[in-house]
Amino acid sequence: MTHPSRSSVTITPQVVLKAYACGMFPMAESADDPGLFWIEPDQRGIIPLDSLNVSRRLARTVRSDKFKVVVDLDFAAVIDGCARPAPGRKSTWINQRIRHLYGELFAIGHAHTVEVYQEGTLVGGLYGVDLGGAFFGESMFHTVTDASKVALVHLVARLRAGGYRLLDTQFTTAHLIGLGAMDVPKRRYQTILDAALREKGDFFAIPSNVALSGERALALALGEEPRR
Repeated sequence: MTHPSRSSVTITPQVVLKAYACGMFPMAESADDPGLFWIEPDQRGIIPLDSLNVSRRLARTVRSDKFKVVVDLDFAAVIDGCARPAPGRKSTWINQRIRHLYGELFAIGHAHTVEVYQEGTLVGGLYGVDLGGAFFGESMFHTVTDASKVALVHLVARLRAGGYRLLDTQFTTAHLIGLGAMDVPKRRYQTILDAALREKGDFFAIPSNVALSGERALALALGEEPRR
């Protein structure tokens, strides 16, 4: 069970960051609803950074470098992709206030994207919030098979290289469980979160202008290459 509560204060990027530090995050009822409410799930989804599950087929796709993967190039395009209807999702919770708030977080370095391109076209990606040694995945999308999974592998590679301790997925889905996600009770989650917030992750331990090959991304994500 989640515990939603409508916000009665002006929500700024700083308020959002404080909420994340307390185990809460904002959502909207729909794209057309101007309001926001806070969610604090009893069971929180996480992907342990040492337990990413990569199938052989996905590993081959990552290694093939059929996609070009970059970070922080086009935040607006990624959030647009995440907000579009998709199979099994006719509507979105990403309203204009969410777009504005997370755009501001991106501008001050507390939100990042992982973007997947094929022949110059954005075909998948994800975005999330960066705080201390925690990364809070917000949403992901794909228009080509496996593009969002490739984005996740590259994200985990970057988080492991940067010394992060927590990858939060908010909730679990069958898609995420197949990649290693699990539910943890709220109290345990807060303990994990508090420990992660005492660290200082470096999202750019791998500089953004470095073309990370699929081979190296996979090795980093699976802990087969030492952090540098």
